[in-house]
Amino acid sequence: MSHHLTETTEQSLRTDLGGSFTLLNTSITLKRMGYGAMQLAGSGVFGPPRDMDAAITVLREAITLGVNHIDTADFYGPHITNQIIRRALHPYPDDLAIVTKVGAVRDAQGGWLPARSPEQLRAQVHDNLRNLEVDVLDAVNLRVGGVHSPVPGSIAEPFTALAQMQQEGLIKHLGISTVNAEQVAEAQSIAPIVEVQNFYNIAHREDDNLVNLLAAKGIAYVPYFPLGGFSPLQSDTLNSVAARLGTTPNAVALAWLLQRAPNILLIPGTSSVEHLRENVAAASLTLPEDALTELNGIAS
Repeated sequence: MSHHLTETTEQSLRTDLGGSFTLLNTSITLKRMGYGAMQLAGSGVFGPPRDMDAAITVLREAITLGVNHIDTADFYGPHITNQIIRRALHPYPDDLAIVTKVGAVRDAQGGWLPARSPEQLRAQVHDNLRNLEVDVLDAVNLRVGGVHSPVPGSIAEPFTALAQMQQEGLIKHLGISTVNAEQVAEAQSIAPIVEVQNFYNIAHREDDNLVNLLAAKGIAYVPYFPLGGFSPLQSDTLNSVAARLGTTPNAVALAWLLQRAPNILLIPGTSSVEHLRENVAAASLTLPEDALTELNGIAS
């Protein structure tokens, strides 16, 4: 894919971005191609970036291209990613939704520690408010489960704590992350949710039924690691389809997700303007039926 976009191409990226999706029972309409801020921090999502100016440039370019959905967490860095977002974009555009997550903290070595007691969650919400410099958070996901898959069990206590903070006016909307269908139902019995964020991509489709269930309910599904995450997607089928269409495997993988279900919102992350533009351009790629048939066989 060309890295040299014409003015016409930039305009099409700004206006398309895979269409849009309005969060359930809200006035928030998000472009389906968003941006995940995790890679703005240093190596291992810990410490400052190698190039602060480059990180700021990526965020500002995302907004220029029309992105209005940024996914973050105050435990990225920790604190650093949110501080970069504030430095780059505050005061924020009126249509920008910054979605954060809570449920973990970092130790001095960069380890990830679960932190889901009501007191810990309240402290994390206030960290997000302070570092993003906002009075209320657009949306907060409760992060539970492991790195790649849910851990069965009740999430009532931590989710009730977030619902209480929503009632207090600290949070506008709630979501949950790395959960199973039973945990989704449990959360919904406590307070409305607008999104679920789980591990899902063209090669890892354990959540197919959940994607369909949420689509029927009008709830957004936001796949993390859409390009494979710590183990980048490797597929001869993906490579051959990309070659035939004259594009990149990553673009095909992202386009497949956008065509998989109308409630899927993408948040691919990058610290490079070049890769950002490639990701955004993938939103305008329509995969033909024969390519979809091939690609649907990757996970089988």
